[in-house]
Amino acid sequence: MIKIETAEKSSRIVPVYFDSALIAKFYLNEPGREAIRSLARDAGSVVTSGIAVAEVSAAFHRKLREGSVDRDVFDALQGQFQHDLTNGLWRLIGPTEVLLQQVRTLFLRLDSSVFLRSLDALHLITAKAEHFNRIYSNDQHLLSACPSVDLEGINPIRQRRPEAVPSDPSRRSAVQIPKKRRAYRKLKENKR
Repeated sequence: MIKIETAEKSSRIVPVYFDSALIAKFYLNEPGREAIRSLARDAGSVVTSGIAVAEVSAAFHRKLREGSVDRDVFDALQGQFQHDLTNGLWRLIGPTEVLLQQVRTLFLRLDSSVFLRSLDALHLITAKAEHFNRIYSNDQHLLSACPSVDLEGINPIRQRRPEAVPSDPSRRSAVQIPKKRRAYRKLKENKR
């Protein structure tokens, strides 16, 4: 496991709020991991709801169940996550009765068109209660619900856009030309 250094003590620490999905991606070898690690390192302090312990552990288990990681990697992920929790990389805010009541109130006034899961609502309420103006997530439903609690939702993952394949069949050959050129060049080189 790679160790992440926190910001130097002399720099001003401006904490950020991550939802559980970003914390899981911090550990998993998936697109966006480096952007998440960089943001955490630059912030120096990452705050999240205490439910992240269960959610991140469940995300790791899902990867094991799906076969994306083997038992050794799963155990290493869980061990590193526990180590980082113990050493304060993640600052946990417990789900108090007051926060849970605020979640209930949020759902009472939430527009019926807004898709929001209960644990995502707890993340939003926790971030707001801790006086954050923004929350970092890659969960589109959570990000779309941010205005409901006057939070800015930010997806820090900068993924490369896959090359678009034109739907017009007459334009498809233009997409394939570079591949054909490489094959043609190889053929020419082999004839020499």
